[in-house]
Formats: sequence, structure tokens, C-alpha cells
Amino acid sequence: MVLLFSLPVVAQQSSETSSAERAKNTENNQIEQIVVTGKASGMSGFKVDTSYAITNVSAENITRLSPQSTAELFTVVPGVWAESSGGKAGANVFVRGFPSTGDAPFLTIQLNGAPIFPPPTLSFLENSSIFRLDETIHFMEALRGGSTPVLSNGQPGLTTNFLLKEGSDVTEGLMKFSTSSYGLRRVDGVVSGQIADRLYVMAGGYISSSEGPRKVGFNAEEGHQFTVNVTKELDNGSINVYTRQTDDSGVWHLPVPLNVAGVDNSYSQIGPNNRLGSIAYGPDNQQQSYDFGDGRGWKGGITGGTVDLDLTDSWRLMYRFSHIQGQANTFGLVPEGGATTLGNVAGVNGPVTGTVSGNSYDNDTVVQQIGRWVVLKDIEAFTNDIAVSKTSDNAIFTLGYYATNFSVQDWWSIGNQQWHVVEKGGEALNGIDCNDSLASCSWNYDIDATGDGNTSAIYAALEYQLNEQWRVDAGLRRENHKITYVVDEGLTGNISKAVDYDESKIAWTAGVNWMWQRNMGMFARVNKGNKMPFFDDFRDNFGAFESGDKLIKEVTQYELGYKWAEQNYSIYLTAFYNEVEGELFVSRPGAPAEVLTTEAMGIEFDANYRADNGFAVNLNATVQDTEITNHPDPLVVGNQAIRQPDWMLRVTPSYGFDVANMYATVYGTLSAVADRYGDNANSVTLDGYSKLDLGLQLDITQQLKAQLSVANLTDKAGITEGDPRAAGSPNGRYIMPRSVEFSISYTF
Repeated sequence: MVLLFSLPVVAQQSSETSSAERAKNTENNQIEQIVVTGKASGMSGFKVDTSYAITNVSAENITRLSPQSTAELFTVVPGVWAESSGGKAGANVFVRGFPSTGDAPFLTIQLNGAPIFPPPTLSFLENSSIFRLDETIHFMEALRGGSTPVLSNGQPGLTTNFLLKEGSDVTEGLMKFSTSSYGLRRVDGVVSGQIADRLYVMAGGYISSSEGPRKVGFNAEEGHQFTVNVTKELDNGSINVYTRQTDDSGVWHLPVPLNVAGVDNSYSQIGPNNRLGSIAYGPDNQQQSYDFGDGRGWKGGITGGTVDLDLTDSWRLMYRFSHIQGQANTFGLVPEGGATTLGNVAGVNGPVTGTVSGNSYDNDTVVQQIGRWVVLKDIEAFTNDIAVSKTSDNAIFTLGYYATNFSVQDWWSIGNQQWHVVEKGGEALNGIDCNDSLASCSWNYDIDATGDGNTSAIYAALEYQLNEQWRVDAGLRRENHKITYVVDEGLTGNISKAVDYDESKIAWTAGVNWMWQRNMGMFARVNKGNKMPFFDDFRDNFGAFESGDKLIKEVTQYELGYKWAEQNYSIYLTAFYNEVEGELFVSRPGAPAEVLTTEAMGIEFDANYRADNGFAVNLNATVQDTEITNHPDPLVVGNQAIRQPDWMLRVTPSYGFDVANMYATVYGTLSAVADRYGDNANSVTLDGYSKLDLGLQLDITQQLKAQLSVANLTDKAGITEGDPRAAGSPNGRYIMPRSVEFSISYTF
């Protein structure tokens, strides 16, 4: 369900706000919260005063949204097209027309201001796959462009920062039970309070199990998470330490044959009859069985913290650190081409029967070749970010140092095709050469790879208040990026590719802010950032690397924004233009890469209105034009960037009213998206669609609350993507079917 408006609340202070600021009571009871993301100093401020485009989503709005994955939450951010149709992990997130075949190469997720994993995307891993939402989240902020190329890990696209709840002098908590039309059983809990003088704790998490919205026939989405956040208030600041342990996975839903009767948005390739299967890998065709119902998931932990100190009246220290370690494995049934009938299949060697049922199948049976893909991925990263700020009467100067070490260990066997019956959870077949001998199918790509990375950067930023109306800011970052990486392709025991990479690059940003009224103004910004290469860039484009290509993608952005925020309404309008040079496109791992340049321009609109009678509405829209300006194929030049819509629209009204000594809020979202193209050649059109979501919150008492939400009320069968591995095939991935979720919570 999509929800975009912000409730009118007194602006809340976060864990990143200075001690002096925590002691102040804000006089502005505005519709926006205070924002803390995007400034090198870490100091907070009102959204209306920022010189960049940022969206904030409160914990209450996250609850109303009831997102079925972290990526689904990003649909509230203007300029962002998020495809969460693959399940709770394995999303595709596109930002302001930046080119990408999928995953989320221009997305960074932060927890309490530190990136959870500095590489934004590796094959079969993007940041949202290793982050789960629960009741421990205080709010989220999403910053597009702006100062991000200079700060943190230098992400030029979208940085989303999740802030954890903290304890206070009052002991309080929440218990919530959730169920759904797809068999969800979930318990959430959180408690916070004071454990000693000025020492506070928050602890919480969840346990969850369900079939998933597509009802695959077994508990396909299972997991649990536990978070502890400890904060010590000092006379001159605070120290915060947290840990978050997660074990959560869900079926990976992939494109399905759209041209087959009975295949709709509730269809899933996987089911009890095919979740277990064997693969053959390596030169000796060694075999191993796996449970493909495990899908994509995350089993690991993130531990981090913040030290925020006022050293003197004018000097401030901000230090953030984060360590992550765990497994992000992928098990999936991946289509290899479109569906056909059994009579058209080569290699039939006798009667064709089901491997589970033993049923006989004739030549009219609709079948499809499905690959059993196994990706075992271990990751680790340790990140440090320290900044010292000097504040004068009209300026803030910040000098910082960012350093991270990260590593990955990969073992893959992808391919492993077998013919399956096209029906929900369709079984594999006997009597076909490809199935009877796992090694006889069309292709396999097996690797054993290990890599280490080291990124360090020095950055400096200056904010200067010229007068009451005008403020300018600028930032500079010099980054050194090192990668060592070895790959054994074919699992032969020999290294086929070896990388030793060491490059440095400069990024910068400059902005001006003009507030001609207290709550109304404009800003202009330009920045130039870089997307440095990670392990997959070298493996998939090794020839270019050997030829001297540095594989760095350069991103240039221009922004012009208007903002107006009053007590019961706000309007934010941002125009943008960007150019991305040198982006790599790979249809599937191991395939040759395409290198291209794109340009995009557009306008983001985000408006909120709250009336005194309980009515509120948000209008969120993006209009953009993307163009491929350089490509190896001249026929592609001038085309629209892959899977980027020309426009997106979301309208979210709500109405609150008294009923029988209770308070009810009815809300809904109408979201719509334009046509997109499934390939750079613009030969595959993905039709636009609209979707309607509804919800009802009921405050039964001050402490007892219930919520009913219906996602995709009319059961629309919208398409988010075609088949990225075979653009011309009649395959595509549907949005999730209609589902109903109910929860009841008790606060104390």
C-alpha cells in the first residue's frame, strides 16, 4: 500500500541533533518534521530551510503504509521508481532517470547515519535486501542528489536514512499482532525507557511467518529480527550504540509467461512440487540439492553507533561507525525463454511424466524451461565516518574523514535449466534429455570468487549565511578506491580473472538558498559525483579493465527547487537535470557489458494539505524525460532509458472522525505510472497501470488500536518489468495481487 503524506506533528529531535538543540523547544508546529540527513556537520534543521530535495516519513506513516518490503516504502519518494514485485528482497530501485538494468546501484541505505553496506549493489544483492522494517524505526529520510556525492559513501543518487527509536525518562512500549489474507502470523514488540541516570535503552523486534501474497503453498516468508539501541546523554553531547540481528528470507518471484492462459498476478513458479531440486556444477558435473523455497534473504547483524560531542561553544565532533557481517544467499527458479508446448521441445526421449506426480503429459502441455540458480554470498564491512565542525556567527565549516573496508565471498551456479509444467508450482518432467541429465542444458555459469575493497575519503563542507535571506554552501570530496578481486570461472580450481585496482576521484557540490519569506524560498544546486566500480563491474567488463578503462561512472546533476511550508500545508517543487556517463549494462552475469551515457530531466512535486476537520491529502508526482545519448549501437541512441516511466502520480487522501467513543481514520492511495520500455532498444513496452489501496485505523482506546489495510483493492495485474535476461521473451513480472492485512496493537 502506498502512503505519502506527513501528519502535522511538533518537529521531533533525532539522535543526531546536538545537545544544545535538544534543549530547545521548537516554536514551529509545522506539517514537516525536522530533517537530519544531508549536512556534513550532522546538525538538524527544518525541511523548508534545506537546499536539497528530501522526503521524510514518520513511524506512524510507515505503519499506515504497511509495506511488504523495505523497497515498497521507497514508492513514497518523488523521483524514485521502486519495483518491489520480486518479494521482500531483490527489488529494483531507479532514481531520477539514472540508467540501470535492475537492483539498486544508485541507492544507499543508512542506519542512524551510517551506510549499512557501502557497495550499493552487488549481483543478487542490493541494500534493501539486507534491511527489514519493524516498530524500532523512528522515521526515514530520503535525500536525492543534493550533497550526497560528497558525504558518507559518496552516493550520487538516493540516500535513505533510517533513524532508530531511543529511550527516554518515560518507560513505554508496544505489542502488536498482525495477520492477513495470505496466512501472516507476525508479532512485533518494542520497549524503551531509562535504565540509569541519563542512560536510555530501546529494544524491539519481530517474529513472522506466512505464505506470502502469492500463496505458494508453504511458509515462504519467515524470519525474525531483534534490535537494541542504547543512548548515554552527557553534559556536552551523547553516545549511542546499537545492534540489529536479522534472520529473514522469502521466495524470489521472477518474470512469468504473460501469454499463457491462467498465468496472472497470483501465479508463482515455485511450490511444494518443485521447491527442492538438484544442480550440476563444475567441470565434473558434481550435484547438490537445495531448497529453492528459501528465496532471497539476510542472515546477519549490523552493529554501530554515534558519538556526538560539543567540544567547546563553537567546535563539534560527530563520529559514526557501522559493522555488518552475514549471509545474503539467493535461491531462485529463473525462466529461460518463453513458454511453449511439449511437442515443440527438443530432446524428448520417451513418455514424458511428472517427477513428483508420475502423471503423463501429452504434446499440448504448456511447458517452460526454468533454471535453478544458486548464489551463496558472504559479506562484511566496517565503516567509519568522523567529522569536526566549527561554528561562527554566520558560518559552519566541517572537515571529515570517511573510511570503509568491505569484502565479499561468492559461490554461484546459475543456469541448471529443466523443463517444468506451466502451472502454479509446476513440477519438473522426466523423459527429456535436458532434465534427465542435468549437465546437458543450454548454459551454466559457475564461479567461486572473493574480493576485498578499501575506500577512504577526505571531505570538507562550508555553509555561509550571507544575510537573513541568502545562504550558500559548498562541499568537496577526494576519494581513494581500492579493489582486489579474484574469480574462478567454471569452478576449475584456477583463477581466471584477477583484479588489483587503485584509483582516486574528486566529487563536489555547491548550492544557494534564498528564503524571501520565513517559510518560503528557492534553492539551486549543482554537483558532480562518481559511482566507483565494485566487484561485478570488473568481472563483467574485465576486458575493458585490462585495456585501461577505469570503469568509473561520472554523474553530473543540476537542481532548482521551490518550497513553501505553513502550519497546515506544504509545497515542494524540484526540477532536475542529470547526465550519467559510463554506466555498464549486463543482461545476465557472465554476458558482455554495454557501456552507455544517459541524460534525464524532470520535475518532482510533493504537496501536503491538512484541514481542521480531519481531512488531509498528499499529491506526489514526477514527470521526467530520459534519453540514451551514447551507446555502442547507434540505433539505440535517442531512445528512452530502460524501465524509466515518463510520469508517476500518487494521491493519498485521509479523513479522521469520531465514532462511538472511538476515533477512526480512513485513508487510501491512488497510484499510477506511465508506460516504460523493457530494453534499451525500446522494443518491449511495459504498459502503464494504476493501483488503488485502502486502509482504516481505529483508536479503540488511547492504548488499543486496530488497523485494516487492503493492498491493490481492484486486483490490478500491472507489470513492473519484462524479462531482463531475454528482453524479447513474452515474460514479465506482475505486481502483487490483492491482499488484506489486519493488526491490533497495545501501547503502554
